[in-house]
Amino acid sequence: MDPRRIDGKETVADLIDGTYLAYNAARLREACQLFTEKMLASDVTVGLSITGALTPAGLGMSALIPLIERGFVDWIISTGANLYHDTHFGLGLAMHRGNAQESDVVLREEGVVRIYDVFFDYDVLLSTDAFFRKIITGKEFQRSMSSAQFHNLAGKYVREREKVLGIGQKSLLSAAYSASVPIYTSSPGDSSIGMNIAALALDGNELVLDPNQDVNETASIVLDAKRGRGKSAVMILGGGSPKNFMLQTEPQIQEVLGIDEKGHDYFLQITDARPDTGGLSGATPAEAVSWGKIDPDRLPDAVVCYLDSTVALPLLTSYAFARHE
Repeated sequence: MDPRRIDGKETVADLIDGTYLAYNAARLREACQLFTEKMLASDVTVGLSITGALTPAGLGMSALIPLIERGFVDWIISTGANLYHDTHFGLGLAMHRGNAQESDVVLREEGVVRIYDVFFDYDVLLSTDAFFRKIITGKEFQRSMSSAQFHNLAGKYVREREKVLGIGQKSLLSAAYSASVPIYTSSPGDSSIGMNIAALALDGNELVLDPNQDVNETASIVLDAKRGRGKSAVMILGGGSPKNFMLQTEPQIQEVLGIDEKGHDYFLQITDARPDTGGLSGATPAEAVSWGKIDPDRLPDAVVCYLDSTVALPLLTSYAFARHE
């Protein structure tokens, strides 16, 4: 081991390569190198899953949108909450840094909503709800569709609002629409977007997000990548339902559809979940091999970094931009 001396002149990539040499620092270096050197190869299709409150913390604008714009992400599975809170930025609504020790009783009385140390007015929720209700009642939404089709249509309208406001591209939905990157959500009803869709259904609105289409479309993305003599890579931020929905593409192909396949080729996860509690969020890539989710021959190319995604994602993004050729 021969770490470089830090002098303040090194780049982020130099710092990671030269000083992140052990423990989870080393895992982050390995994750950065795996993503940049192997997952970003031209024959690899990269799927990204997103959990945790990343967009309220600004990670949509700082990291996820740049990754999409550079063509580093091909398809996404996200919680609905991340996409709902992402929309605040595209509508020009304000989010603020706050103090997590503030009294929540007082915040409630003052009409302030808190996501740990991110604060915003309750009216931000109402304005975002109103935006979604308005577009959802439109003619093009009166049908059954996949969540990716819904997010593409919603992204179009968010992009239009950004242009009217003159605020640039601040929404992940908007950026994905512009780049034709499909975004799925594994639990459509588990967010304020789904809540508004359900409420409008009581009045006869005909929009239905069909999970069957999502299951088959995501499996087809992976199968198409592999049949085209390419590879499939998964980058998992957090865990939860989006992680499983992304990984279950391979059991859908092999176990359910009976198609001969071996599993995803590259696995990269940033998580704070432990494997010994039995939850999917902390399940290791080695365990995923037993389900057919990961190609056993590719297990050496799997990296799990036990770190907060809000810390790791900006570093990984900067590293990839600096090192990818």
